[in-house]
Amino acid sequence: MAGGKGDKPAKSDKSAAGAKSSKGRKKETGLGLTNTKDGNFGEWYSEVVTKGEMIEYYEISGCYILRPWTMTIWEIMQNFFDPEIKKMKIKTCYFPLFVSNNVLQKEKDHIEGFAPEVAWVTRSGDSDLEVPIAIRPTSETVMYPYFSKWIRGHRDLPLKLNQWCNVVRWEFSNPTPFIRSREFLWQEGHTAFATKEEADTEVLEILELYRRLYEEYLAVPVVKGKKSEMEKFAGGLYTTSVEAFIPNTGRGVQGATSHCLGQNFAKMFDINFEDEKGEKAMVWQNSWAYSTRTIGVMVMVHGDDKGLVLPPKVSAVQVIVIHVPYKDADVKEIMNACTSTVKTLCDLGIRAEADLRENYPPGWKYSHWEMKGVPLRIEIGPKDFANNQVRAVRRDNGEKIDIPMADLADKVKGMLDTIQQSMFDVAKQKRDACIQVTKTWDEFIEALGQKKLILAPWCDEEEVEKEVKTKTKGETGAAKTLCSPFEQPELPEGTLCFASGKPAKKWTYWGRSY
Repeated sequence: MAGGKGDKPAKSDKSAAGAKSSKGRKKETGLGLTNTKDGNFGEWYSEVVTKGEMIEYYEISGCYILRPWTMTIWEIMQNFFDPEIKKMKIKTCYFPLFVSNNVLQKEKDHIEGFAPEVAWVTRSGDSDLEVPIAIRPTSETVMYPYFSKWIRGHRDLPLKLNQWCNVVRWEFSNPTPFIRSREFLWQEGHTAFATKEEADTEVLEILELYRRLYEEYLAVPVVKGKKSEMEKFAGGLYTTSVEAFIPNTGRGVQGATSHCLGQNFAKMFDINFEDEKGEKAMVWQNSWAYSTRTIGVMVMVHGDDKGLVLPPKVSAVQVIVIHVPYKDADVKEIMNACTSTVKTLCDLGIRAEADLRENYPPGWKYSHWEMKGVPLRIEIGPKDFANNQVRAVRRDNGEKIDIPMADLADKVKGMLDTIQQSMFDVAKQKRDACIQVTKTWDEFIEALGQKKLILAPWCDEEEVEKEVKTKTKGETGAAKTLCSPFEQPELPEGTLCFASGKPAKKWTYWGRSY
């Protein structure tokens, strides 16, 4: 997305269709987007996250204020993930934000990977610090000197820690809310084991939790797979990830990562233990994380030209109840019915609220809550009240249904479940329609130009990946490997790499990415 004033995407021509439809909507309600998702994705996204009250732009470029509408989603995800890792006997901890230069420099590959993004504290008041202090871009080098101190014998293993915190990564272009920001929230798990088998097992257990987070909560389909040597975590043994895809931009998004660090960091930080035979051995380590990027992926996948579309499982408000006054009808009675409906739903554990503001007409309220992505709207007007029913309107597809008050509890619960599943199914259908199998370089280039998620046979050689990157570099960024899926299609004998013509070793997803 192109950067403009501050870090908002630059203004550009709107499509005629987009301008017309949004103009009509704005005139009616004073709300609405001025950009369409298909017309100008970058501007559309920026509008959706601000008008949907997810974020506010901050005076420092690349930093954003996360508003309550966002933080509730983050808390709901945390409330799923934290108990799951606690079942795995992973303990919560917190390490300082600052790290000294000599510790940061210990693992050369690791710091080279992060060096351009490290922010430094160089002054305190009017005085220059004798030794500059780094702000963590990630916490391997912050934590591992203490792993070395705490792990002595095999009885100290496994050591399994997780912290919920913020990290800072400074140097980049084109900041984008949630997707690329200078400070973001995340959880980072760091674990140490006596054997590689234990480490390997945990890598995949955590990756499965990330899949569930995306697919079961955010209704976003992802591919589980392994990163190439070139794209793996700097200093690690191997990296696994869940990869999402944004059909509108034809870009992949690394959704979350689970790394096996092997024994590299153990070597650098002297994390040794005495095994059961009394012999000295090095630990095997993992690190894994997901961040507020998850929320940006959800917005990009589900949002439409009316604003946010939130999956019921993570929406701060699942049902908004709106009274519809009409001429001489008794407004008080209708308002009481709205309040009573909210209470019925809240008693069932549904997150419901009423919008009883009298200074806004119903049409304005409909647009307001559509912009904020609330999954289900319930309208109660004089006719509904007289017939002892409500009208329910789905945010995801606009479907309307009249529900008798007596059936309210069951129907609404069922509708929310249906919306959640339907949002995932629609997103998966759109994602799958973008997958293109290519077996030659020409097919690959054509698919790349059509914004496809490309699945191609590859020889798994780093030099070939570098060459693909170089040859596809352009204004919109180079193509690279996204991941090699764990669920590999059959690779017939004699299949050749699409790029090098050498024998192919695996199927790999390729594309441009965020």
